Amino acid sequence: MKLLVVLLTVLAGVWLWKRGRQRQVPPRARPAPAPTLPMVRCTRCGTHVPGDEAIAGQRGTYCSTAHRRESEGA
Repeated sequence: MKLLVVLLTVLAGVWLWKRGRQRQVPPRARPAPAPTLPMVRCTRCGTHVPGDEAIAGQRGTYCSTAHRRESEGA
């Protein structure tokens, strides 16, 4: 009877040890975040807009074509 208890204890210990090792998988590397876009200020109203959405004019950058026309008269 003692042998059965010792055998069950050893088997339970081995099972717990193997189970703990399986969960120690190294974490996956997170992908690098996307680069941020520079924000530019509208020359007319001062609103900040992403650089790729800004409208370039002769006197600066604008948030819309209407503001570019109002400021430059074009």
